[in-house]
Amino acid sequence: MTSPLVKERYTDSLQRLQSAQKGSSGAPAYSRYINRRIGRYFAAAAFQLGMTPNQVTVVSALFTFAGIATIAFVHTTIWSAIAVMLLLVIGYALDSADGQLARLRGGGSPAGEWLDHVIDATKIATLHLAVFGNWLREPKGHFGLQGFALAYESVAFIAFFAIVLTDQLRRQQHVRTGIPTRGSRQTSALYSLAVVPTDYGLMCLAFVLLAWPAGFTVVYLAFFAANTLYLLLALPKWFRELVSLGELPDREVA
Repeated sequence: MTSPLVKERYTDSLQRLQSAQKGSSGAPAYSRYINRRIGRYFAAAAFQLGMTPNQVTVVSALFTFAGIATIAFVHTTIWSAIAVMLLLVIGYALDSADGQLARLRGGGSPAGEWLDHVIDATKIATLHLAVFGNWLREPKGHFGLQGFALAYESVAFIAFFAIVLTDQLRRQQHVRTGIPTRGSRQTSALYSLAVVPTDYGLMCLAFVLLAWPAGFTVVYLAFFAANTLYLLLALPKWFRELVSLGELPDREVA
């Protein structure tokens, strides 16, 4: 392990990152093959600059929430749509970079994971609200469909909570037994392609269509339908998996 205080070349940081990637379990194609690679370049650059993972998380949030604010408050043009797409894509790549930087520096921290999850939750809670506000302000192409943005927010937030909680319970089981759970295993490239409609990164790219209201509406509703179907199929699957893990040890009450 290289100390963050020891200077190394950018290419050396990239090479170390290639062998320090987290598992691909459940990752859709864009997140797995494109976003992590872009994040790797950002992480290596951040390491060269002496940044901490939490600092990268904050920079990621600045880009993401600038994009969300543009959706909500800026009149939609082709240029604002391109700006939204770029801000969200960069923010998402930096969201991958903070974890990679933590591994490059020797490991993350509970506080860093907490900050990352809180910002992710806030992002999910506000992104579809921004779309709702945009559709209210500019109803052409999606008149009467604004409620779908609120429904999408509910689906996305439930999915985020369920994924995070399921992962935490898997970790507890792994610590207790030492046996890898299903969530810690690699998934195939075919699976990553099959779940690509649920990919947040792909949605970031889709926001370039904001300047074409009818086109964006069709794509957005397709994402909503795909994510709703995925959640309906995944929730019982995750529940059955957790049932099969058995009971967790009781915690002492302080």
